[in-house]
Order: sequence, then C-alpha cells, then structure tokens
Amino acid sequence: MAEFNIRPAEERDIPRIHHLMTQYIVDFYKKPKPNEDELRNLIQHLLAHPDSGLQFVAEIEGEIIGFATLYYTFSTLQVKRAAILNDLFVSAQARGQKAGEQLFEKCLSHIRENNFAYMTWETSKDNHAAQSFYNKLGGKQSDWLVYEIE
Repeated sequence: MAEFNIRPAEERDIPRIHHLMTQYIVDFYKKPKPNEDELRNLIQHLLAHPDSGLQFVAEIEGEIIGFATLYYTFSTLQVKRAAILNDLFVSAQARGQKAGEQLFEKCLSHIRENNFAYMTWETSKDNHAAQSFYNKLGGKQSDWLVYEIE
C-alpha cells in the first residue's frame, strides 16, 4: 500500500484542487463544467472559513492526487456539530492504491478528535463504486431520507 501524505488543503494547493474538482464534476459525474471563478471561490471559502468545513488532500511525492471535502452543520438531536463528507475523489491514475481509504480515515479521525456527533457520506444512487466503498468501511444507510428542491 502506497503511503500518501494526507493533510489539510493550503492556499498553494488551489490550482491542483481546482483541476481535480473539475475532473470530479465533469469527467466522473458527467455534469457541466463549473464556472471557474465560482469553483475557485468555493475552495477559497473553505480555506478562509474553517468553521464551515475543510478539504483534505492526498499527496505523494509532492503531487496532489485526491481530495475530500467536509462541510459542517449541526445535529439538533445530539446538540453537536456534524460533518457531511460530500466529496471523496482520487485521480484515475492513483486509484487502487488506498488513497481514498486514507482520505476517509483522515476525515473520520478529524470528526472523532473534534467531538462531532457523526459524519454522513453522500453519493449519487448510481455510484455503486462509492456505495461499495462506504459499505466496506462500515457505513450504514441512514433511516433518514434526503430531498432536494431547486
């Protein structure tokens, strides 16, 4: 298993995270290319407002090959902060080397060390690879239903 350096994102990482997030959105999820400035603003917002969430990056030999995005919210029922693992992505050439597992473990240790109520994981209903990954790591499907309104 390759040993990746998993660390919080920094300002210097913005161009590479931007590139990976574009791959994630366009190539992986087949969604329209996001507005460049809006995507950069999202990354910068997380860096400037650590109370709203954070991104971890996976790096090997100075190359960032993956990222995970945690957004923070609250659990009224548990009266604590909660985290949403909204994004977990590893570039195609680095898949199969356990970078995704190491990113996930970093997110999990982060919420445990910071006394969060829990971490939820979101993925699309047709992303069977992510569902299998989450099941393998001990995830359980929630009893709660998720609704979206546009």
